[in-house]
Amino acid sequence: MRIRLTSIFVDDQRAARAFYTDILGFTVRHDVPLGDDSWLTVVSPDDPDGPELLLEPAGHPAVKPYRDALVEDGIPLVQFAVDDVHAEHERLVARGVAFTQPPTDAGPVITAVLDDTCGNLVQIVAAKPV
Repeated sequence: MRIRLTSIFVDDQRAARAFYTDILGFTVRHDVPLGDDSWLTVVSPDDPDGPELLLEPAGHPAVKPYRDALVEDGIPLVQFAVDDVHAEHERLVARGVAFTQPPTDAGPVITAVLDDTCGNLVQIVAAKPV
């Protein structure tokens, strides 16, 4: 059993596509129109055949209270691995990304949390060098 696809709810798929590709650096795997929305997935350019992230429209009524509660409590909806949290933090801040948590030592890892501008908090994480 392998993870092939997971999703994150987004307020606006076009804005999410821009943020996740132009700012974070993912690449579009699928963008299939489905009425007013799309089947829109992105992948890591380092693993283009790897797991896909579906940028799912946040129209269901349960989504807003769920995401609002997570953001209010500072809980990221998704986590992405990076090689160096400090370097990634600097790169993203230079691109205008707002962080709710700067790089933080969390025992065996360094983490930081950013606002994806689409209604979610995203954690980046890297293992500490040994």
